[in-house]
Amino acid sequence: MSLMMGFDIDDLRACIARHGRVSRVVIAAIRGSSPREVGAAMLVWDKGQSGTIGGGALEFEAAAAARAQHTSPQLSTHSLGPDLGQCCGGSVTLLRETYEAADLAQLDADIIARPVTQEAAQQAGQEAAQTVPLALRRMQAQLRNQGQRPAPQLIEGWMLEPVHKPQTDLWIWGAGHVGRALIDVLSPLPDLAITWVDTAPERFPAHIAAGVTRLPGAEPALLLRHAPVNSQHLVLTYSHELDLALCHALLLHGFSFAGLIGSATKWARFRSRLTALGHGPAEIARITCPIGTPELGKHPQMIAVGVAAQLLGRAATKETEMKEERRA
Repeated sequence: MSLMMGFDIDDLRACIARHGRVSRVVIAAIRGSSPREVGAAMLVWDKGQSGTIGGGALEFEAAAAARAQHTSPQLSTHSLGPDLGQCCGGSVTLLRETYEAADLAQLDADIIARPVTQEAAQQAGQEAAQTVPLALRRMQAQLRNQGQRPAPQLIEGWMLEPVHKPQTDLWIWGAGHVGRALIDVLSPLPDLAITWVDTAPERFPAHIAAGVTRLPGAEPALLLRHAPVNSQHLVLTYSHELDLALCHALLLHGFSFAGLIGSATKWARFRSRLTALGHGPAEIARITCPIGTPELGKHPQMIAVGVAAQLLGRAATKETEMKEERRA
């Protein structure tokens, strides 16, 4: 699971369809501490807003400015302490851009790079070709060769943002109380493409969060062939036999993470049965059981919070390791 923000074009398109002209406010740069990271964005229209750049006075004033002024683009820098009475102590540069339906065609790319200062726009307008600054082009080429996406950033008057695309496939097996709590907690996370599986359509709630794919199937393990081998999986069906069949199928199929709900006793029995099915100790140990943080409690929401923290912790560790590898 990547922790990096991206330009959510689908969200912008849907917002414009509902409200007409929309302003997008994104954190373009920070110095010191900040309530949110570079790339965090919110959408603002005449009578509402969605998303967040951190709340508080910064967000309140940015939303008010977006409703009052529609000049685009507009960069502004705010000292969080002296200017806004916040305790972060850093400064934040915000980029405000206004979009209408006709502007969406300009966003047809995997990376949205555009000049956002007057000087950069003038320079781009004077050059017939290769208007993107050399430093930015070199960075994009290097990341492309490494199979990586660029982080959102402001470079030489240009704002660079990767288009938001969920990078992590998460399959949740089971639509009971814990499965529903997990959907509530995990579906708002921007990087997850969630597939939710159970044995029958009536086991799912009537309303499911946007971006979650419902997949009923009488024999869930047979659906595993549709999951990418680097997917993450959470197994928590109503049946221990189904759970075991899924663990067996996962070990044969492949995964980047697999978690099983259950007690130490359940896992001891599963280890024994998986061994009898031909799996070695190292393979079986790849499955995490129990999932989450058992000390938090057994209430479905408590389990969901613990599991979400576990997945985010793994993602943060992996991201740190990748950054250290790039520096080495």
